[in-house]
Amino acid sequence: MAAVSLAAAVYVCQGLWRAPFRNVVADNVSDQGQFEWMLSYGVYLLQHLTNPFFTELLNAPRGVNLAMNTSSTFYAVVFSPLTHFAGPQITFVTILTLNLSGSAFVWYLFLRRWLVRSGLAAAVGGLLFGFSPGLVSHANGHLNWTSGWMVGIVAWWVLKLPERDHWLRNGIVLGLLCTMGFSVAAEALFFAALASGLFLGIWWLSAPGRRMTRAALPPVLKALGVTAVVAGTLLAYPLYMHFNGPLKFSGTGFRMRFYSEDLVAYAAFPLPSVAGALGWGADLAPNATEATSFLGAPLILLFIVALVLLWRRASAERRVTLRALSILAVLFFVLSLGPRLRFLGEEQSHIPLPYALLLDAPLFDSALPVRYTLVVVVIFAIVLALFVDEFLTRRLAARMAMGVAVVAALAPIAPLPLKTLERAPEPQFISSGAWQEYVTDHGVMTSLPLSIDVAVDSMRWQAYTMARGGDAQFRIPAGYFLGPQDYEETGRHLVGRVGAPDRPTDRLFYRAARWGQVPKITNVERQQARLDLAYWEIQAIFLPETLTGPNGMLNRDALLRLTTDLLGPPEPVQDVLVWRVRPGVDPVDQPEQD
Repeated sequence: MAAVSLAAAVYVCQGLWRAPFRNVVADNVSDQGQFEWMLSYGVYLLQHLTNPFFTELLNAPRGVNLAMNTSSTFYAVVFSPLTHFAGPQITFVTILTLNLSGSAFVWYLFLRRWLVRSGLAAAVGGLLFGFSPGLVSHANGHLNWTSGWMVGIVAWWVLKLPERDHWLRNGIVLGLLCTMGFSVAAEALFFAALASGLFLGIWWLSAPGRRMTRAALPPVLKALGVTAVVAGTLLAYPLYMHFNGPLKFSGTGFRMRFYSEDLVAYAAFPLPSVAGALGWGADLAPNATEATSFLGAPLILLFIVALVLLWRRASAERRVTLRALSILAVLFFVLSLGPRLRFLGEEQSHIPLPYALLLDAPLFDSALPVRYTLVVVVIFAIVLALFVDEFLTRRLAARMAMGVAVVAALAPIAPLPLKTLERAPEPQFISSGAWQEYVTDHGVMTSLPLSIDVAVDSMRWQAYTMARGGDAQFRIPAGYFLGPQDYEETGRHLVGRVGAPDRPTDRLFYRAARWGQVPKITNVERQQARLDLAYWEIQAIFLPETLTGPNGMLNRDALLRLTTDLLGPPEPVQDVLVWRVRPGVDPVDQPEQD
């Protein structure tokens, strides 16, 4: 099973493995660049013993609260040797591959240990979850949401809590797992805790559950107390940084109503699948990385039939489990639809849904509704494994019918490899260290355009410098991160935003790079640029030969014309063009004709 899971993961990630230093996931170029930065920061963190939850390297001169972002400190630290010696590009595709294969394998082990007798049944459930449309969708750049293995291990230890003689050990382990899970995928850990608590609550409210509660409750409560002490101690500082640290904000930087599941998407086929390749896929997701449902009508039909057949043959205790799973599936299905119903790509604003009541609730206000679907996918995998396990002991005709039904339901959603495209290579100006002649140590330098969610090359060049572990480092303005709307007290209470608050010169660079817009530059624009460059404390700006955008390369010629109009002719250095900047002095006003 481990070999099959790993082979399937390599198949899905094959485009990145073919050219890891040049290729990038085509549907989410920026998130891969962001995670490469986070992984490289792990090398810098260990080398300089700096703060893992706040950095001044991004968004100069303000910095970034990494506890409010997907900093993935666990991955960054554990894989720091690989990042240092092989580069963050290799580390990224390695973790992504291990996440997909590990998710399938851990859930195989979970099912085999707790719910089914047959290895084949456990394998079907594990592979369904590990390579579900949702996880493969998140493989477009998300190292956090592909870590389904973490949720499986947490769920495993939750089910061990009733062990009377091991409450101390189980509490300590669960506390350590929660600490690790907060770093890997805090939002997924919240979903796991919510689902586990609801499942156990439903189970213990049943007649069989009430009989077990008297014996199970003392060790469970003691173990949870230990978990709270361990996790609370280890997470005290990161939680403080998250809820009350510098540059905090409320909620998330993404719109809940946009990142909600379309009702029809559950029964549709995903685009990057066998069915999608045949033209049967549907484009109903917020974007290619958040296509979390798309289970297909055949699998939904099989799930309903499986529940009915399992219920008829189940013991009283198994029926309680099936009931709890069914209630959870319905609850998380409703949560995934968000605050307003979406149907065939259109929001039905006149139809509010229960999530509208949770928009301002703590934790719920930071979770995107569309991602609750992954809990539904786990339940589908569990029920399908139970179904296969039950019918493997039946007559040959029943086994054959079961096999045909499973293949018919799963084959259409079998994934295709991730799409990739080429991105700009690292400039020799960066890799050779020539940049050190143009900026002081930990001074501010940027490539063009400034980093934002659709252009992260400047973060990449900084990341590769951090990964190599040299003593010298530069800071960059702006960046791709979640931060406050403003830097006043009001920003702490408003919903977040993607990137730093815009400045006029930043917008000039962006419009030139994205759409080729080069306005006439006057001393008014030069004066504003002088203020903005001084605010950012920029000492040097450079322009590589190619610039990565969200769907290909950006407009270098337009940026060259614009920056030359602002700052004058550049200095050619190796494979880039460099403008030295004297903060508060450049750009110098030019004589203008009436």
